[in-house]
Amino acid sequence: MRRLLLILILFLNAGGLVSAQYDRDVFFLRGRTSLADGKYAQAIENFNVLARLDTTDYWNFFFRGIAKYNLGDIRGAEKDFDRSVRLNPVFTNGYHYRAISCSRLGRYDEAFRDFDRAIELRPGFMGVYFSRGVAYFLSRQFDRAIEDFDRYIKKNPRDPAAYLNRGASELFLGDTLKAMRDYDKAIKLDPYEPEGYIRRGRIYALQNRTDDAIRDLDKAIDIDSTNTFAYFNRALLHYEAKDYNSSMRDLNRVLADEPGNALTLYNRSLIYAQVGDFENALDDMDRVININPKNVLAYFNRASFFVQMSRWRDALDDYDKAIELYPDFAKAYMNRSYVKNMLGMAVSSRKDYDTARQKIREYEEKNAAAEGSFADTTKKYSSLLALDADFAKKDFDDELLQHRDIDIRLKPLYKFSMTSSADGTGYALSNRYENTLLRRFLSSSPVPMTVSNSDTLTYLSYSGRIENAIYGDSSSSAGAADVSPSRVSFIKAMNDVQLRRYPAAMEEYDAAVEQASSDASADRYSEYYRAFYLMNRGVLRAEMIDFIATIQNNVQTLTMDDQGTTRARVSDRIDRSYDYSEAIGDMLSALETVPDLPYLHFNLGNLYCLSSQLLLSIGSYDKAIECYPAMGDAYYNRGLVLIYLKDKEKGCIDLSRAGELGVSDAYSVIARYCENEQQ
Repeated sequence: MRRLLLILILFLNAGGLVSAQYDRDVFFLRGRTSLADGKYAQAIENFNVLARLDTTDYWNFFFRGIAKYNLGDIRGAEKDFDRSVRLNPVFTNGYHYRAISCSRLGRYDEAFRDFDRAIELRPGFMGVYFSRGVAYFLSRQFDRAIEDFDRYIKKNPRDPAAYLNRGASELFLGDTLKAMRDYDKAIKLDPYEPEGYIRRGRIYALQNRTDDAIRDLDKAIDIDSTNTFAYFNRALLHYEAKDYNSSMRDLNRVLADEPGNALTLYNRSLIYAQVGDFENALDDMDRVININPKNVLAYFNRASFFVQMSRWRDALDDYDKAIELYPDFAKAYMNRSYVKNMLGMAVSSRKDYDTARQKIREYEEKNAAAEGSFADTTKKYSSLLALDADFAKKDFDDELLQHRDIDIRLKPLYKFSMTSSADGTGYALSNRYENTLLRRFLSSSPVPMTVSNSDTLTYLSYSGRIENAIYGDSSSSAGAADVSPSRVSFIKAMNDVQLRRYPAAMEEYDAAVEQASSDASADRYSEYYRAFYLMNRGVLRAEMIDFIATIQNNVQTLTMDDQGTTRARVSDRIDRSYDYSEAIGDMLSALETVPDLPYLHFNLGNLYCLSSQLLLSIGSYDKAIECYPAMGDAYYNRGLVLIYLKDKEKGCIDLSRAGELGVSDAYSVIARYCENEQQ
């Protein structure tokens, strides 16, 4: 009997092992399939599960790294590739892809060491030479890049991408003939790839062969009618040919797909101004400045629009801003001198004129030594700009037009809401936050309720008598006869919020907070529930402040400029501060009762941030993560604040972790502010 029992136990254990292996295989297959289909976020979710099941599978970390890389999370990818080679020190692919990640982060010495190690392990693997060629290109070692592409092409002579890359390297060395030959070869190998035509068209443009260049870009657009880069470049060519209507059509086509493309808005603004449509020119330039408030050329050109419209005060403000951003801008001083003269400011006008002449003399001395400056009065600063134009040189401190407008805000406050489903959280089951008190509060509610900061919840509101839902009626299975008065007031308040009756909601929240203590005799948990009432009241107080700010066109949001700095920025460029002290007080009072609730710490972090108390904000996010390590939103917000405080490394690591935890918005932020920061 004992032997039979032992066999049965062994059989059951073996079954568990088989099941575990089966589960791993299923998740691995799902992850690989999602990776192949380009569903990178889903792939990461499956590889996350595998990472918990087996911490020794280097392939799992490798594939998760690829998914992160394709989402723009280069740091997260490098971390996973690093894990894969630590688990398997002879894993060629791990070294290869870690090298690629390091090169993208600008750490070329580390990248080349990894490339060398990969080649040492597999000297016949030509893909490593291709990748190393790209790294040499990025590090501006164009001769070595060409050598690696030569080596790769000998073994893979029919890969058009290699010819495109070698052509680009040759172009940087000034050899347009070799570059043209390589682009011709790439087009011959793959005549249905638009990139070859676009690149060859740009060489034609450099050679002033405008018709040939436009013909190539026409072909690229015929192949791919969604290629906004081709439309953008063709617009520049049409403009050079003085075909403004065609140029405008192409720019409009870019903006139809990418309405936040700041460089396209900038160029369209200049064309509007050139044809005398200053109102539309101003609209576009306003949007450029909203995207990047440090764009000196946008202020300079907008000022010229104001001059044309005789709006002298507005022009003066913009020239002031341009000079504030770049004090060596001689043309801005010269133009401001003219504006001040028109305003009757003769003494100040003369001072600006003298300053401009001094800047010009300084420029002429520096220019003899091949140094540039904004004092160059021969340069036309109202010209259209190309994506690789010289405005990105060091004199501009890489601080001009960014390519895309990405809306970046703090993840909003958490609050209790009535929903059509009691499960309104968006986290995977393994990452769900568990709290006994919270679970009891939600499960005992007479109406479906959840805690969330999502703006996509399906809210449940009662336009009729809310009491019917609370106490039960013939049309609802919900309801309970013994609901405490404080709970009734709380539910009424949530309903009022969802109906945008904010003053009524505030009265109900006040009543709920006051009644909670007296309800303790009927329900011993009522005093603890008071913390939840305080949380929602604090959120409402903050939301009412934001509502007032909206009316004043002055909503405070955490935004970033093109150097990755975050700031509380207002749309009318007037700094106003709002008093969140009452909302903060509610969160602190709630934490005295329930100190381990992460949503309270998270909300407090947001409120501190909106109050410009950023160090306290980080401390609150720290506590939220301590209470709930899988709270992706807390990592996301803390990452933004850290970047604002110039700790970009830690901030980007937090954003990477947020993306891993399911905050998909993190990847667009990473791609914009973390991916290329060291290049």
